[in-house]
Amino acid sequence: MNADQLCGLLAEPSRLRTYSAVVLGATTADEVAGSTGLAQPVVVKALQRLFKGGLVTADGDRLQADEAAFKDAVRGSRPEWVPLDPDPERDAVLKSFIRDGRLTHFPTFPEKFRIVLEHLVASFEPGRSYPEAEVNEVLNRWHPDHAALRRGLVDARLLSRTDSIYTRT
Repeated sequence: MNADQLCGLLAEPSRLRTYSAVVLGATTADEVAGSTGLAQPVVVKALQRLFKGGLVTADGDRLQADEAAFKDAVRGSRPEWVPLDPDPERDAVLKSFIRDGRLTHFPTFPEKFRIVLEHLVASFEPGRSYPEAEVNEVLNRWHPDHAALRRGLVDARLLSRTDSIYTRT
């Protein structure tokens, strides 16, 4: 079951209340009705949908909730991790600071900052000249403090600057 199906199954208030009652220990339809205040026919209908969806099972006469369905749905919808760098150590550093294609914060250790800068400089074509405004635009896609990134790239000699024109070295 994927996350959309799971949410759809619990979107109906009577099913959500019924499932909650089972999670909290109700083991029969009568106990569910008693703890939720729902009418017996509403509970039976909700249980049928929860059985069909696999969120509730019956072990003999006892109802049980399948709480693992939530973990399975999250795992199934999580995109597969694509390494940012083929070197596992560098990838681990990049994974710590880059989320969804954005730099979340600046590394405080110079070695780690260098790894991040080396990754960011790949946004620029080698040998091509970039005016400062274009450099700022590219770096703003990574982080709002484009000036600090630009300065870092120049200080690390990954970009060269001549009269406000930048070139990847």
